[in-house]
Amino acid sequence: MGASLYGISLKPNTSPSLFKLLSLESKINQKYIDIREFNKLNSAIKEISPDIVFHLAAQPLVRESYERIIETFNTNVIGTLNVLESCRNLGTNVNFVCITTDKCYENNEFGERFIESDPMGGKDPYSASKACTEILTKSHALSFNSLKLCTARAGNIIGGGDWAKDRIVTDIVESIEEKRDVLLRSPNAIRPWQHVIDVVNGYLKLAIYNADKKDIFDSFNFGPQEENEIDVETLTSKFISNWNSCDSNIVIDNNENLPESKILRLDSSKANHILDWKPLMDIDTAIKETAVWYENFLLNKDIYEFTIKQINKYL
Repeated sequence: MGASLYGISLKPNTSPSLFKLLSLESKINQKYIDIREFNKLNSAIKEISPDIVFHLAAQPLVRESYERIIETFNTNVIGTLNVLESCRNLGTNVNFVCITTDKCYENNEFGERFIESDPMGGKDPYSASKACTEILTKSHALSFNSLKLCTARAGNIIGGGDWAKDRIVTDIVESIEEKRDVLLRSPNAIRPWQHVIDVVNGYLKLAIYNADKKDIFDSFNFGPQEENEIDVETLTSKFISNWNSCDSNIVIDNNENLPESKILRLDSSKANHILDWKPLMDIDTAIKETAVWYENFLLNKDIYEFTIKQINKYL
């Protein structure tokens, strides 16, 4: 799209790492800064002077939020405030898209699709921190009206290149690679699975809309097609069937696990109506594209070239 790209983040905390595999450090202007350190962050954003900011930096794992609750809230809430204030200090009315999560909603487990005006909430620390992030961002917009502000809430994102722990696809791929069975903690949990490229397409459309929107603040859901709302065991079974030579079977973990929501569903009609966005990948395509990516990676194919090919195929 011809933009000059800048990244602010911690160093990659997984090995392998998509950031390193695609040599992104040499393709964008990257700074390694902890967003909890306001002075360093403020100086970096002043130097970059961005027109558009996509804020995704976070502690993103539910189970880890139980173990590192203070760090989770500091990063997700105060860290977001630091980014907002650094952008406000520029005085240039930055186009700011804050990415949170579908888990920011008060979830009563009734199974209805959440719409953007539903109340914020969260039983686990991660979800609660993201609900706080939503409230903070809206408060900042209404208090200062100094940025073009909106938030985006997507579902459970899959796709090539994710090696974060406690992610179902990571667990499946590692199990296949090590020729062991796949252990499922929450086989019946229903999630709105969607491919990362579908979601990023929505974020880009939102940034275009956000540049000229009239409202001081707005929020958008980016959920998948209804048929993509399947349980963890079905996703795992479909993923394994897309792998050419796989000896892994599914095993259910009957141990007591930390509580997570059992069902999450999003209503994305607002994004469809206002942004002309809708998910293009059905569940089988999303799973196949994800499985094929990892298979190509493990076969030592040129993964940068393959990733670009997947993006171009989508476009």
